[in-house]
Amino acid sequence: MRSHLLNGLTTEHYRSSVTEGVERVAAQLAAADRPFTGVTVDALSPRLDAVDLDRPLGDTTAALDELQDVYLRDAVYFHHPRYLAHLNCPVVIPAVLGEAVLSAVNSSLDTWDQSAGGTLIERKLIDWTAARIGLGPAADGVFTSGGSQSNLQALLLAREESKTDSLAKLRLFASEASHFSVRKSAKLLGLSAGSVVSVPVDHDKRMHTVALARELERCRRDGLVPMAVVATAGTTDFGSIDPLPEIAALCAQYGVWLHVDAAYGCGLLASPTRRHLLAGIERADSVTVDYHKSFFQPVSSSAVLVRDAATLRHATYHAEYLNPRRMVRERIPNQVDKSLQTTRRFDALKLWLTLRVMGADGVGRLFDEVCELAQQGWRMLAADPRYDIVVAPALSTLVFRYIPAAVTDPAEIDRANLHARKALFASGAAVVAGTEVGGRQYLKFTLLNPETTPADIAAVLDLIAGHAEQYLGDSLDRAS
Repeated sequence: MRSHLLNGLTTEHYRSSVTEGVERVAAQLAAADRPFTGVTVDALSPRLDAVDLDRPLGDTTAALDELQDVYLRDAVYFHHPRYLAHLNCPVVIPAVLGEAVLSAVNSSLDTWDQSAGGTLIERKLIDWTAARIGLGPAADGVFTSGGSQSNLQALLLAREESKTDSLAKLRLFASEASHFSVRKSAKLLGLSAGSVVSVPVDHDKRMHTVALARELERCRRDGLVPMAVVATAGTTDFGSIDPLPEIAALCAQYGVWLHVDAAYGCGLLASPTRRHLLAGIERADSVTVDYHKSFFQPVSSSAVLVRDAATLRHATYHAEYLNPRRMVRERIPNQVDKSLQTTRRFDALKLWLTLRVMGADGVGRLFDEVCELAQQGWRMLAADPRYDIVVAPALSTLVFRYIPAAVTDPAEIDRANLHARKALFASGAAVVAGTEVGGRQYLKFTLLNPETTPADIAAVLDLIAGHAEQYLGDSLDRAS
């Protein structure tokens, strides 16, 4: 069994095994003519049930053959131009190379004596990101598993900086379009059920600053403690960007921690043409970025940045066997001193290789392409009498609803849109997402693939309309 351990004696086995795996994936990507096969849970589950994990195959080729059957053939491929659903991006090759390197070396980014150069690479990327945001010379941060963890850590710091012993008095303000992780974080941080104040949004799905000012004033009048305002730079449903300068001014006026959730919109930091859309983010106390959304990185690759490095002390604990206090005096850089995690992958390497090969402008141009594609898609939808579109895109998301000419019952239209999404997924021809707007069912394109074209969008809109019309026709037949 030692022949399977990666070391200096097994490099040929390592090379041949990884090469065979890469060839399988490359062949699958080259052959994929749709983002999904349409396989169902009932069809796929028996294949997995038949696998006896206590009886190894003993052979890499046989294991890859089996993997083809239980995973590769039926995986949902975000690389395909008609995957238009969630915030999943196709990935750039330098980052995939980084994934291969970091997995093989297997550095753990908690302490210097496990990572050495990896620690310094991550710190340099944090400094680079903080500089792109404009947080100032005292800024710092750490890589995380994703936006939810970044938001949690930022709000933990905000809670501790609020300097109150009464958690029941703390209030957290976020727009009604903010990410669900804000409420989840509040619960994990021990805040009361009513601690998250939902601030209305305007017609463009941006936080209404007049309403925020009113809520902050009410909070102060009632003797409560405003813990943080969460502004979103790229909401999950609409890609909307809250008015950051106005929100920052209110936070300064009321002495409130400003957290900007830029998990989606962080790609603007590299954009050669759209960076101005993040104006005001430089005034944040903390920022979430998800490189695995708009920097085209493999999952996971995220970070939380803070204006004042000293606030990261609220996540610092020392253990004699890991990061004793004396290491601080000795200026040994242990990333675990900043992180909610202990053992942690060297995910920063993926972004490092991406920037060293492509450059920030190269990444930013890819994000610009999908933002421009969304503008074209919006114009197409606005001109198509079959569809009602909610709002013009700020980033690369389109939310719309199929409206049949002969049906006026909103509930029946809801069912037609739900059916169209499910039928499209079952066909495998395209994958789209869905959401609710005003209690009604809508569909959603999240455009993150520069290979997607206006022709792809037009084709998918025709497919949606076809499925919806078939459902409504069948419904009429059943009713007659």
